[in-house]
Amino acid sequence: MNLLDRPIVMVGLMGAGKTSIGRALARRLGVSFVDSDKEIEAAAGCSVVDIFAMYGEAEFRRVEQRVISRLLDAPPARKVVSTGEGAFITPAVREMAMSRALTIWLKADLELLVKRTNFRNTRPQLLNADSRQILAQLIRERYDIYAMADITVETRDESLRKTLDKVVGAIKSYIKKGEENGEK
Repeated sequence: MNLLDRPIVMVGLMGAGKTSIGRALARRLGVSFVDSDKEIEAAAGCSVVDIFAMYGEAEFRRVEQRVISRLLDAPPARKVVSTGEGAFITPAVREMAMSRALTIWLKADLELLVKRTNFRNTRPQLLNADSRQILAQLIRERYDIYAMADITVETRDESLRKTLDKVVGAIKSYIKKGEENGEK
C-alpha cells in the first residue's frame, strides 16, 4: 500500500477504537504506533485521570498540544498516532493535525460507546457520572468537529479486523482520489 509520507492521526470519542484500530493499522502498514495519552502520562509521571484531578482540563489540553506537536514532528514521518477524545476539538491541535497528518475519524454510535466505556475507570469525564448522558452530550458537541477529519470511518460492534479493513480501504480511496486530483 502506498502510504503518505506523513503521520496518520486517529480521532474520535472514547470507546470508538482509536487505540486498538490505530495499533492494528500500524502493524498492517509496518509503521510505528504512538498513543498520545500514554506519551502525556510518561511526560507527566502520572495518569491522565490524575492530571485532570490535580491540574484541570485546561492544563491537560496545553500539555496535550505540546506532546502531539512533538509526536507529529518526531521521526519517522510514517506512523499512526492515537489521540485522546478531546484533542481534535482543541483548535490548535486540530489545525496542526490537519496540516501535518492524515486525520481519520472513527465514528461510533452512542450504544457502542456506552458498551465500550462502561466498565473502565480511565476516562476522567465518565468517573462518577451517567456515562450515557455524558457521551450523548459529547456526540452533540463534537461530531461536527470530528467530521472535519480527512476520512470518516463508521465503526460498528464488529471484529477489529473488519473495522481495520474498512480503515485501510478508506485510506486507499483517499490516496487514489488525491492522485486523480493531481495531489501528492
